[in-house]
Amino acid sequence: MESAAKDLSVLVIIPTYNEAENLEKIVSRVHAANPQVHILVADDNSPDGTGKLADKLAEKDERVKVLHRAGKEGLGKAYLAGFAWGIEHDYDVICEMDADGSHRPEDFPALLAALVAEDADLVLGSRYVPGGKTVGWPKRREVLSRGGNTWVRMVTGMRLKDATGGYRLFRRATLEKIDLASVSSAGYTFQVDLAWRTNRAGLKIVEVPITFVERELGASKMSGNIVAEALWRTTVWGTKYRLGRLVGKK
Repeated sequence: MESAAKDLSVLVIIPTYNEAENLEKIVSRVHAANPQVHILVADDNSPDGTGKLADKLAEKDERVKVLHRAGKEGLGKAYLAGFAWGIEHDYDVICEMDADGSHRPEDFPALLAALVAEDADLVLGSRYVPGGKTVGWPKRREVLSRGGNTWVRMVTGMRLKDATGGYRLFRRATLEKIDLASVSSAGYTFQVDLAWRTNRAGLKIVEVPITFVERELGASKMSGNIVAEALWRTTVWGTKYRLGRLVGKK
């Protein structure tokens, strides 16, 4: 099983905007835990020089690639650009990972092993399945996150415990099947959108426990407004989908 995982070409996409404090550290940790993977830094023209730092890392290590984007458009757009790059370059598996260390690279081997062992199309790093946890979060934020996931299950019918989490592995074939061209969601909503598209396509989703660690450096991009917008959008999607089912639409 370990050999099968090693035979897969893997791209880890790390979107960045003002992550100069974190970038070198996270790249080093990724390769310390997983020497074979390639990293694509998708930088949104960071004013703090993150893109230039990424170029320097790429010059020293052929496993590091850089995608320079014109400006800040949000996490969803950055990942979509990274997915397109990864598909174009024929990677077998494409991973989403935050730059701030909250998604521990040390958990990556377990996610990849599950993808292979369970023949999954999408593997979610889950904070809320047995064995998963969060570290450094105030209770209010955990309640908000857990409540958001409960709401997502209610309105979409998905049974996932952590549909909002952003640490995940897709097979390239999965991304090719879920119509990325029509994705317009961003941020928190983006993660739910892709999980739901995968679920509705009848593809296999597996959740693997991770430890989510709150960032130590830099500022979090998460806010209550972002979460509220995500829950509203999810409610609209779920309602439209269920009404469509009632009137006989596919």
